[in-house]
Amino acid sequence: MTAGRAGEERVLHWLGASRGHPVDWITQRWVRLTGRRVHMGREEAWLAGPVGAPQGIGRDFFAALAATERLALRRGAAGDDRGLVPRFADLAAPDFDPARVHPGVADFYARTSAYDLDAWAEWCGVFRPFGWLLALLFSRRLQQLNVPLSGLDTARGITSEVLQLVDPATGAVRQTAWVRELLGNGNVLYAGAYSLVAVPGRTGACVKVVFPLPNGNAIVLMRPHAHDDGSLSVISAGERFGDPGFYFTVHHGGRVWARYVKALQERIRVYAAEEGVVRADHVLTLWGRTFLRLHYRMRERGRRL
Repeated sequence: MTAGRAGEERVLHWLGASRGHPVDWITQRWVRLTGRRVHMGREEAWLAGPVGAPQGIGRDFFAALAATERLALRRGAAGDDRGLVPRFADLAAPDFDPARVHPGVADFYARTSAYDLDAWAEWCGVFRPFGWLLALLFSRRLQQLNVPLSGLDTARGITSEVLQLVDPATGAVRQTAWVRELLGNGNVLYAGAYSLVAVPGRTGACVKVVFPLPNGNAIVLMRPHAHDDGSLSVISAGERFGDPGFYFTVHHGGRVWARYVKALQERIRVYAAEEGVVRADHVLTLWGRTFLRLHYRMRERGRRL
């Protein structure tokens, strides 16, 4: 392809610095037309989260965010274990007792950076082409939400880095990010910000994961559930806006729109396996039909198999 032809294709596939790629712009318009206006400084602050640039996300998103917001970026160091949930007990609610969860599971959430990660993916039946389409239109280009399409994608392993964005004046952690990258092809599997948040539709905290996207983000709000065997499920499912579940937001000109996607639901069951090993089964459904299963093994670093 000549330089002139490549430049012409970039022009045809770019709508400017504010709108970005046509596919992203169409998705954002859908959110604005079918969602609702929200006010982050008021009752809907639970939908606040990092917003991506039109150019994409990638492994360095949170480093750039720290620089922009004048925060210190705390990376991994020997003996410096950082968790997605600093205090697992903070998930306590009338319908959830953290003490019922196996200590190994709670330890993974509190010391996530101390664990190595492996993953496997199963696209289900007729949904398999959907995975390829998602990768073609969004994931590869944006370097975000690169769900493995086959076993070869994860055969060489996955990186797992927990980052903290810290206020240098107070030492307070402003953002906790978990960035995972596929070593086989260099694609970013997930780059998400983790926190606990209360939502209108539930009494008690939910696990909140924000995945930055161009001019907005995808937000997954998951309620915890303890099983009798000590395993933990986090479930993103609900009936209406304000419940746990999946949300898209779009930020434009100081205004914000949010769309609750009731049809898309997730359930992650995390359980202790052998000593120092935690496993998880992640099931995603669309309109009640399972379209993707992900399986994870989290092994405490330094433990032998």
